[in-house]
This record gives sequence, C-alpha cells and structure tokens, in this order.
Amino acid sequence: QVQLVESGGGLVQAGGSLRLSCAASGRTFSTYGMGWFRQAPGKERTFVAAISWSGSSVYYADSVKGRFTISRDNAKDTLFLQMNSLKPEDTAVYYCAADRRKWYTGTNYYENAFDAWGQGTLVTVSS
Repeated sequence: QVQLVESGGGLVQAGGSLRLSCAASGRTFSTYGMGWFRQAPGKERTFVAAISWSGSSVYYADSVKGRFTISRDNAKDTLFLQMNSLKPEDTAVYYCAADRRKWYTGTNYYENAFDAWGQGTLVTVSS
C-alpha cells in the first residue's frame, strides 16, 4: 500500500512562487507515473500535471502550462511541483497521486487511473 505525504503549501501573494513536495513510500516509486490534482473551494478536483515513471514525459493542464513544472527524484521517492507566477485562481488544496499502471508509457492520465492519494496541502494566493 502506497503512502503519499504532501508538503510545501502556504499563503503567497499573486505573482509569487511555491514548491510542493510529495514523499512516497510503500511502492516502488520509480515504476509508476505520478500526478498533481487540485480542488478549489466549492469545485470538483481537477488535473494539474502528470509525469511518467521515468520522468521523461510530462503533461500539464492548459491553465498552468508555462507557469508550473512537475518533476520527480526517483532516488529519493519524491515528487515535486514548482509553481511560479501564481494567481488567485490557483488557490486550492493540492493533492499528489500515484498511477496504478506500472511502466505506463501512454499519454492518458485520467483521474481514475490514480489509485493512491495524499492528504492534500493548501495553497492560498492572495491578490
């Protein structure tokens, strides 16, 4: 059973930056894709970014493309999300998630493909 623990959330002014981390345990981290999702107050959870098991392929929601960068350190079983040029509409609880498909090389990172979730970390962007 995989455990995921996010950290790095907080309060930041618009235009600022934050770096989220997600520490993974309980599964061979380097063999599974990983993703970040977010849920704004009163809204459904949505996809933010995903990264393949090797780190060679990354995918972003249009709303964060060019501002956010997903990366991973397979030696340290850690996933990252660097968030720059933050906007008030980025305010949400951010969740990291582990893909259930081992060695997946496709491009379809839909929410139901992720079978393990962290507890979430709150990011608040003030205007």
